[in-house]
Amino acid sequence: MLTSLTVEHELQKTGVEVVYANEPTGGTESGRLRTRRYGQVEAEVYRTVMLEMSMGGQIQHATSGWNHGVPPYPYIAVADENAPAPVRSRFGETRPKKKLVRHPDERRFDAGRELCHLRREEHLKSADILAILSADPDRYPIEDRWTHNRVEGLIANPKLTGYQVYNRKASRTGRPGSSRWNPISKWVWSPGPVHEAVVSLEQWKQAQEVTAGLRAGRGGPLLLRIRAAAGRRGLTVTEIDRTGSHTRYRIGARQVVLPTPIPDAVAQQVIEDLERGA
Repeated sequence: MLTSLTVEHELQKTGVEVVYANEPTGGTESGRLRTRRYGQVEAEVYRTVMLEMSMGGQIQHATSGWNHGVPPYPYIAVADENAPAPVRSRFGETRPKKKLVRHPDERRFDAGRELCHLRREEHLKSADILAILSADPDRYPIEDRWTHNRVEGLIANPKLTGYQVYNRKASRTGRPGSSRWNPISKWVWSPGPVHEAVVSLEQWKQAQEVTAGLRAGRGGPLLLRIRAAAGRRGLTVTEIDRTGSHTRYRIGARQVVLPTPIPDAVAQQVIEDLERGA
């Protein structure tokens, strides 16, 4: 309604008469204006009702566990055999409801878990994570290549917790191809997990807290200093495996086992060894 009123106002300023096709001819100006404004109000209300109905359907879609959009990296979307069968309407046949399942390539699930671990436990920035993922493509497969947006998007994706989540982004920003993040309070979550989780909900929350800290400029752990020292020699630090108390890393061609968390004295010794080329 605001758009049509603005157009009318601007045309009137230039002396252009506006005539609506559904308005009666003749009669008084007040009667013609009343008909026009009633029609505009009805159109505005109809638009709002349609948006509410559409949002309601999307919310029901998410709370039922069905996926919206492109499946995240560790998953694929398959038709839900338990969902209502597609039906035909005046708009054509409805699309089948799809749910998320593990990707056939098991490495993707492990890669997604490792990527989140690198942010959550080691407080790595996307550039450091990119270097690790790109250095071992057999372990961390990806179409084309890993990018900053892929890394940050995957870490931030709550679907990795096993929940289905909708309305994370608002696409109607007024700029083509642009979207913005909605507040988490506006996200729509399924009542419980509906597909296999890559990380727990608590682990996902911890990763978001670390991300917020990195963006705020807070310093990382001692492992960052070790990675920086290795980087100066052209080496990468890659985790091989871990237990509850220790983690085994590959630094260049050798392997080292470090306590978890890494004591300051141990970290300093590793850094000195790297600087000496040991």
